[in-house]
Amino acid sequence: MSTTDPALFSAQELARLFRRGALSPVEVTRACLARIERWNAEVGAFTLVDAEGALEAARASEARWREGRPLGPIDGVPTTVKDLALMKGFPIRRGSRTTEGAAPDPVDSPPVARLREAGAVILGKTTTPEFGWKGVTDNPLGEVARNPWNTSRTAGGSSGGAAVAAALGMGALHQGSDGGGSIRIPAGFTGIVGFKPTFGLVPTWPASPFGTVSHVGPMTRTVAEAALMLNALTGPDRRDWYALPRPGIDFTVGLEAGIRGCTLLASVDLGHARVDPEVRTAFGRALAVLADLGARIVERDPGIGDGEPLFRRHWYAAAAFLVGRIPAERRGWIDPGLAEIAAEGARVTATELQQLQLDRAAFAERIEALFAEVDLLVTPMLPIPAFEAGREVPEGGPYRRWIEWTPFTWPFNLGQQPAISVPCGFTAAGLPIGLQFVGPKYADALVLRAARAFESACPQPMPGAPRGPAAAALAGADRRV
Repeated sequence: MSTTDPALFSAQELARLFRRGALSPVEVTRACLARIERWNAEVGAFTLVDAEGALEAARASEARWREGRPLGPIDGVPTTVKDLALMKGFPIRRGSRTTEGAAPDPVDSPPVARLREAGAVILGKTTTPEFGWKGVTDNPLGEVARNPWNTSRTAGGSSGGAAVAAALGMGALHQGSDGGGSIRIPAGFTGIVGFKPTFGLVPTWPASPFGTVSHVGPMTRTVAEAALMLNALTGPDRRDWYALPRPGIDFTVGLEAGIRGCTLLASVDLGHARVDPEVRTAFGRALAVLADLGARIVERDPGIGDGEPLFRRHWYAAAAFLVGRIPAERRGWIDPGLAEIAAEGARVTATELQQLQLDRAAFAERIEALFAEVDLLVTPMLPIPAFEAGREVPEGGPYRRWIEWTPFTWPFNLGQQPAISVPCGFTAAGLPIGLQFVGPKYADALVLRAARAFESACPQPMPGAPRGPAAAALAGADRRV
């Protein structure tokens, strides 16, 4: 990215400049805070900004770089945390009125602790829907994350605030979480990179009420930054009994190796999804690029079946559990949509829950079996472009709940595979379109490598500043790929 604004430098560029003494973490932090102050009221990226704490951390980083003893390659890099993670010294709100009066958290959750250990400068906490329950970002606190390419449209969710912050240079590295697409949905809608690692690769605590579908991962402007951030986040934590051992590799090494000789199973609809014509066209163009990069493309139905009823029962039953833990006198404060799915989930019996786990195992086995014959699966990220902000589903469409318009995301939460969203073009109206790569469990490095190969061949612009509907429409004709 060619720019003179330090807020838009990549994490790698920042480290090089810090090392040379050509730029200070304090300067970069101030530049990011200025962008937040200028635009956050318009786009709703942050629910909390810790300017004082960020500048204090930046000054400490500046001293370390000056003395030649940085804590690592992201020391001094501006970073954000989603408001579903504990951040020491601040109350967690989770986008909910029911958390009113919460005390400041006494500890950091594992991802936040890892970022601090690596010297990252935490700017604040980004917006989420209530408890992260849906694929868009609005909540009963009145917060709405708006798409920077067209502020009348949704940024997606549940890590919508993080996606907006990434796209607009409000920090370089952003922590997201993904229980059914919550990293990749907003990445696809806003034209950034969102990576859901193999389950357990990034430790988390407390455990998600939605169970073992919830992954934590990076949201960034580039694949290389996602790999760099993943290095800092991985490794076990005693508080997370699902956490995997540290992988023992540097995810930035080999990132430029390309995908020549790789076999990619390509599916535009997974055999059952309704896909917008512009998304279909962009997907076809992306496959042509991948073929030119030397990949062997196999186009067919993966044959894993439609797992929507399975995911729906899992998600709704978890929502019932979550709502049941809220004090009775506060349950009337929750998002009506969350209340509706919780009521439906409460009807799932214990016997059905046990069968659900067996059905999930069978579904995950079918996904993993794909990779006996191919290296990666590639799909559209989302079947539709971003729709009106403040809605769970597009107005007048066939969808009743968010799960129905995200058929490419939650299958790989059920299966716990690594998956990444990378931008692959724009609609005629100037809205980003995303491409998804999925790999077998533990093939995180290969997924990142494939995404980087495509990104290198088809670099995509960032919005620079929030755009209203009129500006977005005018820019659309020049943004199609």
